[in-house]
Amino acid sequence: MSKEKIAVTPAVRMLRAEKAQFVPHLYNYEEKGGTAVSARELGVDEHCIIKTLIMEDDARQPLVVLMHGDCQVSTKELARVLGVKSVAPCSPEVANRHSGYLVGGTSPFGTRRTMPVYMEETIHELPQIYINGGKRGFLVAMDPQEVVRLLKPVLVRVGI
Repeated sequence: MSKEKIAVTPAVRMLRAEKAQFVPHLYNYEEKGGTAVSARELGVDEHCIIKTLIMEDDARQPLVVLMHGDCQVSTKELARVLGVKSVAPCSPEVANRHSGYLVGGTSPFGTRRTMPVYMEETIHELPQIYINGGKRGFLVAMDPQEVVRLLKPVLVRVGI
């Protein structure tokens, strides 16, 4: 990677404040490209790219779901696990408002609003993950144990 300056996002501020070990990675963001593009640009397996999804339950309470890039969230199973009627993705505008980030650049770190975090259980078994650093085209590589330490997520099995 060239000596590009990394953005000092709320996520980066939080990671630095918590003395988290992470490596920044910038890549060429493509609108609607998703994790397939970031995996291709960084030359890594899409399964190791972790997407940050802002969802809400039937009472419109927001929550964060961390999922492998090559998987989808079973909202039906997540609702069952949470003991609610339904869970659905927030609209981009609502997600932006809850997280403080633009969709496509949503990080679970340094969100505007504190929300419960649910992480696909198999993520913490990976040796290294790539997760959004708070800006489109910006991921941070880190040990998934750091994510567990910082966010204290509830581990779930809702990936399909």
